[in-house]
Amino acid sequence: MRYQPALPATLAGSHAARAFFADCFAGLTSEALWVAHLDNNTRCIHLSHHPGAEAMVELPIRQIIADAVRYGSTGIVLAHNHPSGDARPSASDRAATRRLACAAEAIDLTLLDHLVFAGSECSSFRRLGLL
Repeated sequence: MRYQPALPATLAGSHAARAFFADCFAGLTSEALWVAHLDNNTRCIHLSHHPGAEAMVELPIRQIIADAVRYGSTGIVLAHNHPSGDARPSASDRAATRRLACAAEAIDLTLLDHLVFAGSECSSFRRLGLL
């Protein structure tokens, strides 16, 4: 059974997002993606989970955009894991995140951050200047 976190009160900033998502990946041996949909006050209004394979997880851009419209999201935060132990975003992570950011921008949705977890390490696309 997968971990199901309670919705956080707010996800204002990378530190809050990192603290919230860290437990979502504990003990996983395959990649997984979590998407937090936020309102204007950075309150989490919807949380979705997308399981992946041992070394990859698909970024379901259409589903993320559809959920944003459905829930009236104004911002999203992504988090996924690298069971390999390397928290650096891969080339495919960067490319998929750019595609999502462009799609999100078209509907006035802000991709606030994309976090990559590997063990106790975490990389932030925002802090790395990739968003």
